Amino acid sequence: MTSPSYQVLDPSTGDVVESFDHASDADIEAALTSSAAAYRSWRDVPIAERAVVVKRVAALFAERADELAAIATTEMGKPVPEGVEEAEFCQAIFDYFADEGPTLAADTEIKGINGGKAIVQRLPVGPLLGVMPWNFPFYQIARFAAPNLMLGNTIILKHAESVPRSALAVEQIMKDAGLPDGAYVNVFATFDQVETIIADPRVAGVSLTGSERAGSVVAAIAGKNLKKCVLELGGSDPMVVLDTDDLDAVADAAWDYRMYNTGQACNSNKRMIVMDDLFDDFVGKLTEKALALDSFSPLSSRKAAETLAEQVQDAVDKGATLHAGGVLSEGPDAHYSPAVLTGITKDMRAYSEELFGPVAVVYSVGSDDEALELANDTAYGLGGSVFAVDEKRARSLAERLEVGMANVNTTAGEGAEIPFGGVKRSGFGRELGPLGMDEFVNKRMFYVAD
Repeated sequence: MTSPSYQVLDPSTGDVVESFDHASDADIEAALTSSAAAYRSWRDVPIAERAVVVKRVAALFAERADELAAIATTEMGKPVPEGVEEAEFCQAIFDYFADEGPTLAADTEIKGINGGKAIVQRLPVGPLLGVMPWNFPFYQIARFAAPNLMLGNTIILKHAESVPRSALAVEQIMKDAGLPDGAYVNVFATFDQVETIIADPRVAGVSLTGSERAGSVVAAIAGKNLKKCVLELGGSDPMVVLDTDDLDAVADAAWDYRMYNTGQACNSNKRMIVMDDLFDDFVGKLTEKALALDSFSPLSSRKAAETLAEQVQDAVDKGATLHAGGVLSEGPDAHYSPAVLTGITKDMRAYSEELFGPVAVVYSVGSDDEALELANDTAYGLGGSVFAVDEKRARSLAERLEVGMANVNTTAGEGAEIPFGGVKRSGFGRELGPLGMDEFVNKRMFYVAD
């Protein structure tokens, strides 16, 4: 089964702007051959010299930020300022690994050895496949590629079918920065060709960021072929508000974070869990924000907007309250007005499914224990946050969140140096920070006898 061709489809109009052919099987073989050949030389380049190239990649992301932002706006509707911010975050990621990589990959001596010397070396493993999503078309690549290029691995990148210009722009950055031929290769692969790449003995592993369904398929293929994989999948992150001495500030933070990237972020605060004495005022403030909007960006595609509308309508049909927004455009564009939704119950799709779009869902609870039970009642476990005036109280609840990233009095701790990843059905493995260089690496024990 093959996917539709790679297309630039402007979600603000529904118009197809440009199409690209799928890779041929010969193209895939050429990518595998060149990546394997590049690995044999790139791994032997001293890490300090690899860092110089990675630094150039960082600089080019900054220099081309406006160009990249314009591409993302056309391909998936990202607001231009957020596109610029994303490119600048890529710069920070590549800079971080260029600066810290030599230390993070340094040998570690094992203490207490009687006779001889034993160290743990961190060595590259080979060509890697990255399967990336459309929602952050540059950042998702950066957090996978930067640490692995520093380690000496090489990259074959299969991007989402809806962001081919983004994929090509990143490949050009890598070439212009001076990476050797084959060290970073973009392929417009079909799903069948992805399986071929993973199965190929020259490929050492695969990293996927995407849907739970896609992760399950890729993990099964990787497992069948005994390949390491890293998965960052969906999320339905709780934001728990226990109390506050500044409800306006907390509501502002909640709304801004939920609406970032038009609500299309895996670690967005998709479930706001608020104490009952704050609930009405909190919902009122979010509703005011939604009603005050006179313009907003489209979702990534008409299909995405329609799916979100169906989830919200299902909730309303079963008794939920839509306080504002929730209006789907007539099409073929992908606009869906930012919404505020309450009264969600377990029989509604919105309770268990990820709402990947601009919908603020708010729950009312009466105690810390009830808040914790609701926060953990999900198949996902990406991130979560807890707000309270008493930091000790907030920390106590946050410590018990079943997530990969727990935050106290902030929606999320984010930065190139902060690890990213989840548990449960949100996937496994970590990217960014010191853990980002600890996935696709041969932790070889090296022992020298006296």
